[in-house]
Amino acid sequence: MTALPVAGGLAYREALPQSEPLGTLVCLHGWPESSYMFGAVLEAAAAAGWRALAPDLPGYGDSEPDAPATWPRMVQAVERFHAGLDLGPVALCLHDWGGLIGLRWACDHPEAVRALVISDTGFFSDGKWHGLADVLRTPGEGEKLADGMTPEGLAGALRAVSRGVDDDALAEYWRAFTTPERRAGQLELYRSGEFSDLIPYEGKLAALGVPTLLLWGADDPFAPVAGAHRFAAEIPHAQLQVIDGAGHFVYDDEPQQTSAAVAGFLGTL
Repeated sequence: MTALPVAGGLAYREALPQSEPLGTLVCLHGWPESSYMFGAVLEAAAAAGWRALAPDLPGYGDSEPDAPATWPRMVQAVERFHAGLDLGPVALCLHDWGGLIGLRWACDHPEAVRALVISDTGFFSDGKWHGLADVLRTPGEGEKLADGMTPEGLAGALRAVSRGVDDDALAEYWRAFTTPERRAGQLELYRSGEFSDLIPYEGKLAALGVPTLLLWGADDPFAPVAGAHRFAAEIPHAQLQVIDGAGHFVYDDEPQQTSAAVAGFLGTL
């Protein structure tokens, strides 16, 4: 397997258009995934004329851990990646923890954001953790789950909630569990912040004033579609597209629909 290139300490996948790029798209994955989840999106964005990038966050995919794996440190990792490639204004495509990380970076660097695609995540100061997150955040219980995970266990857990996670995807996502440091980093991330940390960010997404697509799985049990409607209410100019039959892992479940939706959105910018 060919190693991915690295910028700002993060390994990344890239797809390039055949001519001068119309812009740059940066995709940030969620837990326990990697940049692999965005393969179809990268190809579709490049076909639409955009330079498309997806880094592996620290401790996932090809990226080495960078302890402590806290929420603020993940935001710093995105900034190092952005600066390392001197990207300028970018469109962001964000999923799950990639949303919590990427939206925080976007609000901290409004001049660097051209557009947003927000999927199956949250960014609300009164938010609540779902049940699995509560387990990961609980001392003892989190260690039991992370340290006891096996390839078979991960396959069973992901396939129970996603019909699109195939063997290749499972092999990629398993890499987040391959060392004690990577497993510990997952717990550090979930335990590193509270939704109340987002109080200073209230109103900042709308204030960005950039084109926004809300792309959501209709059957998400972790970040229910009600969150998409709340984003739509808080970002008045946002477009909402709900993918029927898809769950939380919407890019794995419906790679063709989601990649077409992202490419179509980029075509309006």
